[in-house]
Amino acid sequence: MKAVFLREMASYFIAPAGYVYLAAFYCLAGYEYSVLILNGQAEMSYEFTFLYTVTLLLTPVLTMRLMSEDRKQKTDQMLFAAPVSLGGIVAGKYMAAVVVFLMGIGVTILHAFALAPFSEINWAIFWGNLAGLSVMGMAGIALCMFISAQTESQIIAAIGGFACMLVVISLNSLAAVVPFPALQELLYSISFYDRYYNLTMGIFQFSDFMLFFSFAALFFFLTVRTLERRRWSGQ
Repeated sequence: MKAVFLREMASYFIAPAGYVYLAAFYCLAGYEYSVLILNGQAEMSYEFTFLYTVTLLLTPVLTMRLMSEDRKQKTDQMLFAAPVSLGGIVAGKYMAAVVVFLMGIGVTILHAFALAPFSEINWAIFWGNLAGLSVMGMAGIALCMFISAQTESQIIAAIGGFACMLVVISLNSLAAVVPFPALQELLYSISFYDRYYNLTMGIFQFSDFMLFFSFAALFFFLTVRTLERRRWSGQ
């Protein structure tokens, strides 16, 4: 797992993918932060609301090459033959993407401490927003990594990942128009939005974290199963 993790981290920064992702994230976060300061809205919650959308847009870009590139270059066959479990391969790739993602949202900590001398910051709300964005991103990375494992095209992986992320965060809106109470209750119970909103209010509940972690674990497992099927089929 460690070797796969280091390989993926190196690939993010040997190729421009990691730099492009972080540059885009930092520029967008910095732009929103500057706008808020210039408008006298010294409230970090506004920046996190903006970064919620940024995460939706950029997570598929971060993960689009995780699995598809190895499949296209046939280097996945070397990984299958390596003395590491398929779970270790997926874990190494997943953790590399998570680290790069956390490097991106970590800029909000700098913004908060830069703002603190000039404005009173509600730290419970701040850490709740950061925790919510973190676990949502980790769940999204697992989902988009699974999509990447289904194709050798990075473009298809990115588009598919974006579409799936859009569906997942829209479950709350979908539930509002579903005419069947049982289905409506199910959609509300697995909705990202309600759980994320609780965290942004500084409400830390075990069930909210478990939804995101369970979602990530599910798609982690499905990605391992996808690789297992490909290994035995020789594809």
